[in-house]
Amino acid sequence: MIRSNPWQSYRQVATKTASPGQLVLMLFDGAIRFLDRAGTGFTLDDPVEFNETIGNNVIKAQAIIAELSQALDMKRGGEFSVTMRQLYNYMDGRLNESNIQKEPVGIKDTLHRLTVLRDAWQQMLQHGGQPVPGVQPVLAPA
Repeated sequence: MIRSNPWQSYRQVATKTASPGQLVLMLFDGAIRFLDRAGTGFTLDDPVEFNETIGNNVIKAQAIIAELSQALDMKRGGEFSVTMRQLYNYMDGRLNESNIQKEPVGIKDTLHRLTVLRDAWQQMLQHGGQPVPGVQPVLAPA
């Protein structure tokens, strides 16, 4: 008898029943999780584990960032979509540098920026897609 992984079953149901806004939040969560894992690679002594942990997780985060970028509606989103695409391209470049040079600064920078975006997105969802009263959209320094 084949046993299914309960966590995998839960994720499949969650993604099938999630709203588009919740799916974006899940993408942010995934990218953040992979960058956290990549960051742990810098503490490893074994060179193979060091490179694999950093490289594999950075590549997974980059795939999610590319998906977020491609999901932007450039026609309806106007200047906001253009700015977000530029930000996603910047983050992808920082992750490329970090992965090639095996330095954590670009990963930490991207992790910070994604966390700010994720938190803002979650607040927006909690307020029904409306701007949060009294909150100005500002990206805090890394």
